[in-house]
Amino acid sequence: MKILGIETSCDETAAAVVEDGVRILSNQIASQVEIHARYGGIVPEVASRQHILAIIPVLKQAMTEARTTWDDLDGIAVTIGPGLAGSLLVGVNMAKAIALAHGLPITGVNHLEGHIYANWLTNSTPLFPLVCLIVSGGHSDLVLMRGHGDYVVLGRTRDDAAGEAFDKAARILGLGYPGGPAIQQAARNGNATFIQLPRAWLKGSSDFSFSGVKTALLRLVEGGKVSSRADGAASFQEAVIEVLVTKTVAIATERRVKQILLAGGVASNELLREWLTRNSPIPVRVPEPILCTDNAAMIAACGYYHFQADKVDGLNLDVIPSLRLG
Repeated sequence: MKILGIETSCDETAAAVVEDGVRILSNQIASQVEIHARYGGIVPEVASRQHILAIIPVLKQAMTEARTTWDDLDGIAVTIGPGLAGSLLVGVNMAKAIALAHGLPITGVNHLEGHIYANWLTNSTPLFPLVCLIVSGGHSDLVLMRGHGDYVVLGRTRDDAAGEAFDKAARILGLGYPGGPAIQQAARNGNATFIQLPRAWLKGSSDFSFSGVKTALLRLVEGGKVSSRADGAASFQEAVIEVLVTKTVAIATERRVKQILLAGGVASNELLREWLTRNSPIPVRVPEPILCTDNAAMIAACGYYHFQADKVDGLNLDVIPSLRLG
């Protein structure tokens, strides 16, 4: 079963063809990073206009790479939220146009659910029940997954998500945008123990909070107490990752799950991948970095399981910018 996936939730225009939910036939991504770097962050209006320019070329590239015709497809999966409304509309309207023109079924996919399904595009199938840590620019969620479509959110961010915190910390340290890769690169030459930053453990809760550590870094920089950007980056990165890993391992152990999955853009962070794998008594699955950041292969993989469960939407499908999981 071949599924066309379309992803335009933020600033990547992506299309992919995935077979049977596990085999990537194509995975095309047009990034807007260089454009938004001029502004130090994503400008929603600019993002949606770029999606309009890129969507048709990206779709053509994905279909060509997959050596697939419209008649070969069995369905279309498209991100409906969460995300930027204008960006989401480009992908959803394109998906509906293709579905109407070629008589294909369509299913709307939660972007966060899609991130989880990046783990199905690895060498083996994840085992239920499992706990997934979804870490991205807008989300830091701990999710219990008992089966396909069966989610319970155990913890989420109370303020800044991990990716958002990295972006703000990079801005504070003058490292540029996007913040996650900039922090990671600078941290390689830094001493993580040089600067003492707080950890918000929120005792008795699996929620996350990274606003305090960001503010602490800001105060130290303003006070002239951070002489090295590398040390500041390394200290900040370790403060965030220590909390993510500790809370994930604790809740996974408590729930006695079979596996821990890592997902989302921040899941491409080398230290996070290393610490979680090394410190967890429970097997950890981590997709390759290209499948952690926004892509359409994960949406197509998730869509396959939607279709298997007869979750088909009509042409009145609409975007839900604040869509939640669970």
